[in-house]
Amino acid sequence: MKLLLSCITILILSFSISAQEIRIDLGPDQVAVNQYFTITLTVENERLKNYSPFPEIPGFVKRGTSSSSSTNFINGQMTSSQSIIQNYQPTKEGNFRIPAFTMTVNSQEISSPGKVVKVGPAMQQRRRQRRNPFDPFDDLFNNRSQPTEFIDVQADAFLALTTGKSEVYVGEGFTTTLAFYVAETNRADMRFYDLGKQITEIVKQIKPTNCWEENFNIDNINGEPVTVNNRTFTQYKIFQATYYPLNTDPISFPSVPLKLIKYKVAKNPSFFGRNRQEDFETFYSKAKTITIKELPPHPLKESVAVGNYRLQENLTNSNLKTGQSFNYSFDVLGEGNISAIEAPAIPTGIDFDFYAPNVKQNIKRANNSVRGTKAFSYYAIPNEPGEYDLGDFIYWIYFDPKKEEYDTLRSRYSVNVSGESRKNEYILSNDLGSFYDRIEFEDNNLTSLDESSFIQIFANIFILAMFAISAILVFKK
Repeated sequence: MKLLLSCITILILSFSISAQEIRIDLGPDQVAVNQYFTITLTVENERLKNYSPFPEIPGFVKRGTSSSSSTNFINGQMTSSQSIIQNYQPTKEGNFRIPAFTMTVNSQEISSPGKVVKVGPAMQQRRRQRRNPFDPFDDLFNNRSQPTEFIDVQADAFLALTTGKSEVYVGEGFTTTLAFYVAETNRADMRFYDLGKQITEIVKQIKPTNCWEENFNIDNINGEPVTVNNRTFTQYKIFQATYYPLNTDPISFPSVPLKLIKYKVAKNPSFFGRNRQEDFETFYSKAKTITIKELPPHPLKESVAVGNYRLQENLTNSNLKTGQSFNYSFDVLGEGNISAIEAPAIPTGIDFDFYAPNVKQNIKRANNSVRGTKAFSYYAIPNEPGEYDLGDFIYWIYFDPKKEEYDTLRSRYSVNVSGESRKNEYILSNDLGSFYDRIEFEDNNLTSLDESSFIQIFANIFILAMFAISAILVFKK
């Protein structure tokens, strides 16, 4: 028993000795113009989880990647290796410098010093007559003169459009992901083809017209291990966005295609012949429909935000004097359509003067959700002394889809205001002028405009007659 325990201990220790090693290997110093130059990324004793794009090399174009893996047990010690090989096709003959570069592999920075590669003339294939019928290598060379037969390798992969929810309320967000999944057991050699153009066309087809969109903006497509139906796949996210329905119209995502390059392999591979042939295969996602539910009855159901939120607030001073300004911040945090959050509606009155807030928002799109903060910073002045709960003035109503009920974020601060009332100042500041001051002394009876006009004409004639009589008397005198 002790011997068995010792053996197990030694075996465990031997496993722990194997440490992760990551390296970048450059291909040969000299290649023919019709040969590939390669850069190989190798991870030993750990799974290759993610890596940044291979570098662009002047004078070469990328021609797809291939992968390999191995596991060995030597003297009770397990070692594993996984490699990604990037092929480069020379565009012309000459000497080309591969500059030093750095790649991020499994969240580590790995550097390569680069080097100079000489590209020579195309390698000519030499024909050879079979001389010895008993030489197996003679068959290998002679078979090159025969047309190569290529066979199709079945791809263990699929394209899928998935959503986090199949039924949501109006305004409730759901995340949509379009990804390509490659099984761990896949043997077909594939690579993406003209992906930028294809994604543009796909987005046109799947983007709903009755939704607000928060796009995750995927720039680099890196593989990530996932488990689907108890099988291990590598997931390549192509597009991801969170949508917020604006009405109750159902959202239908159609089946969309994704075209990939897939290589056929030679039925009888040789050392010098072409062992694969480029071909195409199109994968299709399944159509999907999202049902939209109407919000429960509420006076504000047409304007409330929907999501999971909490309040974070700050007050500069809780002991105030009338006329003394203070600052107050009302920050809404959580998961939902942050862009659509409106400022709290503050009731108007003479107790406080609240001015329009400064607004600041921060949105984070990660982990299949959209979270963030929308901050409202208020400047206010108290007008009347007394004790006040700010929650009576500042509150914000929203709908919580998890609880399926309306909720309110209300200020928890109280302020104590001392000093003289500013009511008279408030009234004076709203004085409309002397014209309105005379209103209470004026007659309230209606007067005909025609009657007023007649009186004015009679008065004018009387004044004119008086001037005429005065002139006559002066003349006679």
